[in-house]
Amino acid sequence: QVQLVESGGGLVQPWGSLRLSCAASGSTFSIYVMGWYSQAPGKQRELVATITEAGIEYWADSVKGRFTIYRANDKNTLYLQMNSLKPEDTDVYYCYRGQEQYDYWGQGTQVTVSS
Repeated sequence: QVQLVESGGGLVQPWGSLRLSCAASGSTFSIYVMGWYSQAPGKQRELVATITEAGIEYWADSVKGRFTIYRANDKNTLYLQMNSLKPEDTDVYYCYRGQEQYDYWGQGTQVTVSS
């Protein structure tokens, strides 16, 4: 089992910045993919960005150039630096970890972009 605990969401004005954090604990394996997904009410969860243990990244077109994904040195803490935020970025953001054949999700953190 893997536990994912997110933090860092909140209310920010348009063009502002937020940093989300996700701490993984438990049975973490060295081969994995971690990332962030977002979900609006009544809609499917959508990929924002992922990164593998080898550092290979994948991005949604809507956030390229504005968001950065990176890991702490211990490789079990994941960050999403969100810059130039837009109202359409308002969603619940979920941390994700995939390893072996299992998928793990955090509890979600609300990001609201509004003036």
